[in-house]
Amino acid sequence: MKVLFVSLGCDKNRVDSEVMLGMLSERGYEFTDDETIAEAAVVNTCCFIGDAKQESIDTILELSEYRVRGQYKALIVCGCLAQRYHDEIKTEIPEVDRIIGIASLEHIVDALDSVIKGEGPSDYAFMDPLDKKPYGNMKRVQTFGGMYNYLKISEGCNKNCTYCVIPKVRGRYRSVPMEDLIAEAKTLVSEGVTELILVAQETTLYGTDLYGEKKLPELLNKLCEIEDLKWIRLMYCYPEEITNELIETIKNQDKICNYLDIPIQSGSDNVLRMMGRKTNRAEITERIAYIRQQIPDICLRTTLIAGFPGETDEDHAETVSFVKELKFDRLGCFTYSQEEDTVAGEMENQISEEIKVKRRDEIMDIQQGIAFAAAEGRIGQTVSAVIEGRIADDEDYESEGCTYVARTYMDAPDVDGYLFIMDVPYDLMSGQFVNVRITGSNDYDLVGELLEENDEFTE
Repeated sequence: MKVLFVSLGCDKNRVDSEVMLGMLSERGYEFTDDETIAEAAVVNTCCFIGDAKQESIDTILELSEYRVRGQYKALIVCGCLAQRYHDEIKTEIPEVDRIIGIASLEHIVDALDSVIKGEGPSDYAFMDPLDKKPYGNMKRVQTFGGMYNYLKISEGCNKNCTYCVIPKVRGRYRSVPMEDLIAEAKTLVSEGVTELILVAQETTLYGTDLYGEKKLPELLNKLCEIEDLKWIRLMYCYPEEITNELIETIKNQDKICNYLDIPIQSGSDNVLRMMGRKTNRAEITERIAYIRQQIPDICLRTTLIAGFPGETDEDHAETVSFVKELKFDRLGCFTYSQEEDTVAGEMENQISEEIKVKRRDEIMDIQQGIAFAAAEGRIGQTVSAVIEGRIADDEDYESEGCTYVARTYMDAPDVDGYLFIMDVPYDLMSGQFVNVRITGSNDYDLVGELLEENDEFTE
């Protein structure tokens, strides 16, 4: 039977999808990306913000039409939306045959099998307790092309930020045992992965629940021992949890990219306090200054929220000045999404959508200038990069060579920019590491030329 598997939301959700695909593949199910020839469908949903929630609902409704016509023998819904709204889905979308909660991924085979066999809905919803130990070292069907992949090191979150529903949907912070992560990483590398991207709701607290202390540096050191692994990238590092030991580990281990994703959300102490964040502007500024002092070529990414309830013009001005002062290499700004079952969702002084968009656009315009200037400032530098692929239909291929798309250590997949390597006279393979001299920039992206000496990447 051919199954259409739709994965929505974040990269952590995508890891869950790969695990479920692995379970289904072992049972003998086949997969297709074509919804018109599929015989069953699974939707792994997201509900972090309003837009993600709507995308999940629209996808379920679209695929339910195939179920109504009888083309699909089963329609399964899992993930965050399934966990949060399983009763509503059962009532409002009767075409859905089974619902699988966040902690119940291993039930995917039983859920699909039972519908195919025509069994009754006695186990309509699989909702295991959210304090359940997270899985690790499970067979995965890779969906990222094999050059890079994500290693999810924990589940849940304890921070309880006032705007966020994740602790209620995914439970408290639970680390995956280190031995499981090392085994899983080795399997991914043996399958061709050369870049591992560590993800969690918060990576910096890894191990505190299992071992009584932060174990991320130790985990990183052990991952660096994997022979054919080239790059390790860290995402979702809360600023107040970045220890000096972690900074030293990044600094001293060549395989760890000098790259940190640090979600900060605001530059106003007043807004940070209302958000329930555990730090303030002065502490963030000090920590970032120290990181840059220790690792001068560090690339820092952050995210901000515009239009949080009660955010005044003065608060917004403080965030604007914060962006100008800190000059992050990468920055994304999102308008606040009012979510039910959150403290912020019940706050007074909700900001109009018009003002939220205006504030977001102002921040992004400022960041654009910072990013463009930073890109220009890299002209003349020599960097190592991993090949993503070749630009199709390159008109210059016959005469001068072709253009390849690559990423540097400063570029996380799908969220950052690219490096375009011009006039390459010979074939390069996707996943190959090369040395490149930066010759120009194009907005957020870099342009470069291949160096003649291109030994295998060792840095």
